[in-house]
Amino acid sequence: MVSEDEFDMQDAAAESAEDDFYSGGEEDGFDSDDADVADYEFIDNDSDDSDDLISHRYQQNYTILSEGDIRQRQDDDIMRIATVLSISKVAASILLRYYNWSVSKVHDEWFADEEKVRRAVGLLEEPVVPFPDGRDMTCGICFETYPSDRLRAAVCGHPFCNSCWAGYISTAINDGPGCLVLRCPDPSCNAAVGQDMINVLTSNEDSDRYSRYFIRSYIEDNRKTKWCPAPGCDYAVDFIVGSGSYDVICRCAYSFCWNCTEEAHRPVDCATVAKWILKNSAESENMNWILANSKPCPKCKRPIEKNQGCMHITCTPPCKFEFCWLCLGAWSDHGERTGGFYACNRYETAKQEGVYDEAEKRREMAKNSLERYTHYYERWATNQTSRQKALADLQQMQNVHLEKLSDIQCQPESQLKFIIEAWLQIVECRRVLKWTYAYGYYLPEHEHAKRLFFEYLQGEAESGLERLHQCAEKELQIYLNAEGPSKDFNEFRTKLAGLTRNYFENLVRALENGLSDVDSHGACSRMASSKSLGGGSSRARAGRGKGSTSRSSGPSRNIDEPGHWSCEYCTFANIKPATICAMCQHRR
Repeated sequence: MVSEDEFDMQDAAAESAEDDFYSGGEEDGFDSDDADVADYEFIDNDSDDSDDLISHRYQQNYTILSEGDIRQRQDDDIMRIATVLSISKVAASILLRYYNWSVSKVHDEWFADEEKVRRAVGLLEEPVVPFPDGRDMTCGICFETYPSDRLRAAVCGHPFCNSCWAGYISTAINDGPGCLVLRCPDPSCNAAVGQDMINVLTSNEDSDRYSRYFIRSYIEDNRKTKWCPAPGCDYAVDFIVGSGSYDVICRCAYSFCWNCTEEAHRPVDCATVAKWILKNSAESENMNWILANSKPCPKCKRPIEKNQGCMHITCTPPCKFEFCWLCLGAWSDHGERTGGFYACNRYETAKQEGVYDEAEKRREMAKNSLERYTHYYERWATNQTSRQKALADLQQMQNVHLEKLSDIQCQPESQLKFIIEAWLQIVECRRVLKWTYAYGYYLPEHEHAKRLFFEYLQGEAESGLERLHQCAEKELQIYLNAEGPSKDFNEFRTKLAGLTRNYFENLVRALENGLSDVDSHGACSRMASSKSLGGGSSRARAGRGKGSTSRSSGPSRNIDEPGHWSCEYCTFANIKPATICAMCQHRR
């Protein structure tokens, strides 16, 4: 059975072939070589095109469409169908709407069985009832008699007065997008009502509303297009299915995932993101907090949080039950013999006998679970906050500081684009780092080697990002506050441009591969020691062990391979002469 993604790719290929046929082979999209690029791409510092730096990296597998673009594409598809099938534009629009705006699907179905398609869509070749010419007729809705010039009919020929038609159409439009599949009011008739009749018989307001539904259907019913999910954004995205990354950046600057329409989250998969978002919004963590930090009243069972040091607890009205916080027994049974206000001998005795083991274990497990979730959530939220601050700083740099810096350093703004690129790098890396904490939360605890490998890559990326962020945020202020050109400004340029290298590439590649560089037995493959750890950031680790920077593409190493030894902590394959692991720095 063909999957939906495969169907989309086949449909997209068929549409592309038709576009070539009708346009003479010219393409208004992007080169196929660009569409095949699936590697994570950060800003290229050598680029001179500053018109749209944000979307520079992503315009390879999708196109942003304005309302004008959508109308143009819609009109082109309608004209294409009308020309090939020799039918009216109104009939072509009804056909395309029925087949979800798929030109190839319309062609396939029409040429396979035209009569079947006409019956299904409601495009009748001959009227069912001959329309009266020059004589009075009775309206089939209000049963009033009208002259023929005050009656109208769809292709079926069933006559209704203009007033009834207007009310029928207006009601359908007010009910929503269902008006796009409007049929003849006669209960026994299936004839479609075209946009030409709707424009003539309805008010300007209803006609405009119908047009909006018509335009939106072109995006919402098409598998290859979606609206940008940002609030208030009217742009749509035409996506090339199966072309690599799902990350999309709209012209409104909002970035989102094409597959799930959530905020862009590469390299973390959509399923993990869905679980994380649900967990953040669900009541499960509230219940964990209640379980970890409260106890139920022995009488009314309502949860109670202890807010003072004394063990004597009084439940809130109307319960007012007094009990001991430790053993949950009635306070009337307590006194000096049970330990007084700050202890409970009864509880200690019962605990030694194992009476409270199960409840304590449940409470301890809830507390540990809450602490673990809080650990990851705080770092996820902190990076989100840092990203929002970086976006604001980027805006400030583009609108204010760049011109000021250009005047102070006596350099044209075109020569200062490396600063904008550095800030764009910071924004992107903060997003990636944020989602790695969601990934880490769901990484199984028993996969110790994978966790060590992940935390190592995450730490390296975070360290590099902090250096870059500090350089762009603090060191740049020296040159912004200078009274004249600085002699070492070119050195700062070299330093900042060097920090914007793709040091996140290792982390992104490893997470997208599911940390496959660590096999099921916990041994790192040769690729992990060469490509993932050596490639983009080998300079930063050059002093940690030369073995990790060698390039190789052979099979996986194991602990028995001659010339290498495997670290017992992280299972990294080190060269024999090394006595310290190049990854985790533990001694052999």
